[in-house]
This record gives sequence, structure tokens and C-alpha cells, in this order.
Amino acid sequence: MDYQSLAEKIIEGVGGKENITSLVHCATRLRFKLVQPAVADTERLKSLDEVIAVVNSGGQFQVVIGNQVGDVYQAIKVILDDGIGANEVTEENAATPAAPSTILARLIDIVSGIFTPFIGVMAASGIMKGLLALAVACGVLTTEGGTYQIWYAASDALFFFFPLFIGYTAGQKFGGSPFITMVIGGALTHPLMIKAFEASQAGQSTEHFFGIPIVFINYSSSVIPIILASWVSCLIEKRIRPLLPLAVRSFFTPVICLATVVPLTFLGIGPLATGLSHLLAEGYEVIYRFAPWLAGAALGAVWQICVIFGLHWGLVPLIFNNLVVFGQDSMMPMILPAVMGQIGAVLGIFFYSKDPRQKALAGSSFSAGIFGVTEPAIYGLTLPLRRPFVIGCIAGSLGGAIVGFFGTHTYSFGLANIFTLIQIIPPSGIDSTVWGAFIGNAVAVLVGCLGTYFWGRRTQHTEAAPVATMPANHAMPTVKSSLPSHNSPLEKPLMLLSPMTGQVIAMADIPDPTFAGGLLGQGIAILPTKGEVRAPFSGAVESLFVTKHALGLRSEQGVEVLIHVGIDTVKLAGEPFTLHVAEGDLISAGDLLLTFDCQAITDAGLSLVTPILVTNSDDYSAVECVADSEVTEQQPLLIITA
Repeated sequence: MDYQSLAEKIIEGVGGKENITSLVHCATRLRFKLVQPAVADTERLKSLDEVIAVVNSGGQFQVVIGNQVGDVYQAIKVILDDGIGANEVTEENAATPAAPSTILARLIDIVSGIFTPFIGVMAASGIMKGLLALAVACGVLTTEGGTYQIWYAASDALFFFFPLFIGYTAGQKFGGSPFITMVIGGALTHPLMIKAFEASQAGQSTEHFFGIPIVFINYSSSVIPIILASWVSCLIEKRIRPLLPLAVRSFFTPVICLATVVPLTFLGIGPLATGLSHLLAEGYEVIYRFAPWLAGAALGAVWQICVIFGLHWGLVPLIFNNLVVFGQDSMMPMILPAVMGQIGAVLGIFFYSKDPRQKALAGSSFSAGIFGVTEPAIYGLTLPLRRPFVIGCIAGSLGGAIVGFFGTHTYSFGLANIFTLIQIIPPSGIDSTVWGAFIGNAVAVLVGCLGTYFWGRRTQHTEAAPVATMPANHAMPTVKSSLPSHNSPLEKPLMLLSPMTGQVIAMADIPDPTFAGGLLGQGIAILPTKGEVRAPFSGAVESLFVTKHALGLRSEQGVEVLIHVGIDTVKLAGEPFTLHVAEGDLISAGDLLLTFDCQAITDAGLSLVTPILVTNSDDYSAVECVADSEVTEQQPLLIITA
């Protein structure tokens, strides 16, 4: 991957450097905050081969890259050498971007902005803790040994000093000085404060701040107190900074913030936030204990849907909060089957697919999914094919219900991936909760795989082409069938005649990744030399576009064909096209369906290459081209085998 070139294209696609106010990345996505999101060219970004998907959700413009997102992020940072875009919001642009429209969107935007910068090291720390737990359970290490203690310190350091790390990223997110908020986090975990907490727990003394009693709390590993304290600090900083003389602004601003916010946190913000965190944890626990299997079924079913829209970040604080309050979390184990369900669906596609490109994508998506990165699987395969995604969600629901029934918990934070299975080992050793997790995830993989293999490739003939895979400029209309619902079976190969005259173009050479990737079905393309489209078989006109640039046809045997004249010709709003049929009309091979002005399309700077795709090609064993490099209308073009 040419990271520098891709970075330049992405920056242009989101509206240029001047349209970017902040940028962070998670495991697979670039998460932009844009001055004007409407300026971003979503379709241009989607057309890039390296971009899996584009999602505008939660107040963020998200570009899904996959496993190489970190390298692309670094390349973008090099280009954004003016400071804007590298996790920063300047004083000049801080008020410019449109705020997320809903409370949920704001929450997701804040949480993702705070946690994504160190999500990788968080996952690594959780994996190390899981491996240590496994080593202790197997008798390889003991908790008293030096080897264990050194590795435990490495795995626990991030979580113990969580307020420092969150303080830094929260300061960035709220538009203040991250070092001021980082120092506030340091004060919360200072040895003096921890010692005072231990003394108060032993009932040795009660300390006061100017006569006000101090409620000492152990803020190590806490989340909510430092986030609220950082927000207050940034609010104060923005108010007082412009009022101070320039000569003393750089050091008096931190003095005022620290002298005000640190005591305020220990006296009020901290205790209130801690009470809120306990209330949230206990509220979740009440819901979970009511029906653990039902909670697991629900989480397993909807988690990947939340991932698509970026809504999963709304649950991350609950996971952290459970670990802080209870020392364990039941949510992450129930999420893991949702990942495994999609992995199973991808495995099913890998086994049944005869398309080398699709098979290769399934293989790479499977390996990425094992480690918790499901975007390539979802956006590249299961969601475009629709049924595998649904089957994967059902599999996740079944697996989640089993995990919930067994009461499985994790004891450290991490991404939902194969390593979660070692993070569920309790301090007492391997028990039924561990085996329940293995059973639940095995069920998710098997149901996802077998369900997709046997039912995932079948599409009802009355359905339209996969809408999820089509960009806005290819959107399909509603399909209305005029043929009987039960068509004659394809007892012998069907010969699809060429609807046009021109040069035959291989699918891989179609200048549009949506068509070239086979996501809408297998077929061929023609570069026409004559502006006519004729019926390739006898059947019916299933669907027509308002812009007249494409037709959906269905043969008497149920073969569904999309003829899409040109690439991006939807932009012409129907000007060069004339329809000679209506939706629902019965047609015979050779009937004139559509005429168009080749020169007008070319003058508009658009490609005339016309994809001719069998949109339900998964129903058949083969779709093969039988034409030479040149073809005339009504000559044999494709042969479809049952």
C-alpha cells in the first residue's frame, strides 16, 4: 500500500486540510472531525481500493481502512504539518465544527476520542494479563515469583495509572492543555493520596481542606472522575486564558487550573463521579442478573450492528466501569460470540465461494477477525451479501446466550478477540465459566459457518441486488415482479445474449470497484459502439431507475440481470437516455429496451463501460463469458449453469 499517496487522496476526499479539525484512529478506522461534513466526497473515498467503507456516525466522519490504519494515520499526520488534524483542535477552529446532534452522538464522540489513541496498548495489557492468568492456572508461574511480578507490573501499569492517560487524551478532546489534565490525573493516583485513602479505610484519621472534610477514594484505574475533572479544567482554562497577560499566560493558566480543579475533584467531582460509576455498575448488574442468557443473546445479536454505526463506543465506559467497581466484567465475554459469528460466516463464504478474489478476501478477513478486526469481513463480504451478515448475528446471539447462561466474566480489559478466551480465567483457576465461554464461541463459529454455507448464498428471486454494497450513485429502486413467484428451474444452461454491440471488457477491468469486485454479482462488461440496449432473453423488466441509466431484468427461469449503462452516469440525471419499456413489461429476446447518446456521455467525462451482471449469480454454479473480444447485439455473451 502506498501510504503517502493514499493519505493525500483521503485528505482531498474529506475536503482538504482546512476542513479537518481533529483526527484519531482506532483498530481499523480513521475518525475525522470535520468543519463541514457535507463537503466530504463520500463516493470518491469509497472508490479507493484501500478504503473498505465510509461511515458518518456519532459526530465523526469515519474512513474504514483495516489493519493498516496506523500506517495511513501516520502518513496523514506528516501531510498535516500545520498541526490541524493530529488530534488537535486549535483556538481558531474549535468553535467551527458542527457538534453532534444528539446526546448519544456526543457521548460516542467523546468516548471514542478519549480512548482510541491508546486502544492498542490497552488491548496488549489485557492480553498480557490473560496470559499471566493462564500461566498461573497451569502452574508455570506463581504470583509470588519475580518473573510474574515484573510482567504483571508491565500489564497493570496502564490500568493502575489510568487517570494519567485518560487525563491527557481527555484534555485533547475537550480542547484544553493535555498536560494540565494529565497532572490532575497524576494527583488522583499520587502515593500521598493513596496512603491517605488507606489510612481513612483503617479509620486512623480524617483530613480537611480549609475546614472541609476530604472523602479519600482510591482513584487508581478509575475512568469517570478524571473525565469530568478534565472537562471542568478545560472549561476554566478557556475562560481564564484570554484574560491573562501574554507574558504570564503560559504558567499562570496551569497554576489556576491545578489549584482549583485538583481540590474540587477530591472534595466534590471525585466522590460524585465515583457514586455515579457505582450506580451505573449496579444498575447494569441488576439487568444482567435478571436474565444473563437474554442479555447475552441481545448483545451477541446487535454488537456488530453497533460497530457498523460506531455506536459500540457507547458501551465501552460500562465495560471499564464494571472492571473498576467489581474487578470483573460480564459484557465483553457476551460480545465475543458476535465477533465469532461473523468469523464463522466468513469461513462459510470461504468454503462455498468459487470466485478466487472473494475466496482470498474471505481468508484475509477470517485471519483479521480472529484478532477482533471484523470490518473487512463485514464491509467486504457479509454485509454486501446480506444473508451471511444476518446469519452471523444469529450465531452471535446463540453463542452470547450460552456465555451469559454460564456467567462468564473477564478480569482485564481487551478487544473482543481470540485472546479474550484467556482473559476469562478467574483468579481461582479454570472452572465452568471458562468452559461455557468456549462452548458458546464454538457454537457461534459453527452456526455462522454452516448456516452461511448452506443458506447464506441463496437469495430469493424477488429480492433486489444487494443494496448495502452499492454507493449512492448506483442505488437500486424497489423491485416489482411481473413474473410468477415460482419460476421454471434452470434445468439446462441459459444462454444470455449480448444486449449491446461493442468491445468485451473483463469484470476485473471495470473502472468501478463495486462492479469489478463482484459484490453485485458475476458477469461481464461491454464498451458499446452503438447506443442501444436490447433484451438478452425472454422475461420481464423488474426495475427501472429514475435516471434511466440502468435496468433490472429477470428471465423466465429466474435469472436476474442488471445492465448499468456507463459508470457514474446517474450524474447525468437521465438526459442522454430514452426508455422504450416500462417496469413490469414482458420482453422477448432482441426487444429494444433503452437508447442512449454515446457522445453525450463521453463529453461529460464519464466512462461508457457497461457492466452486465447476474445479480443472483450465487444461485448458480457458474457464469461464464463465451464471447470474443468484440460482440454484436444478440450474439451469445454469457452462459449460466445451474
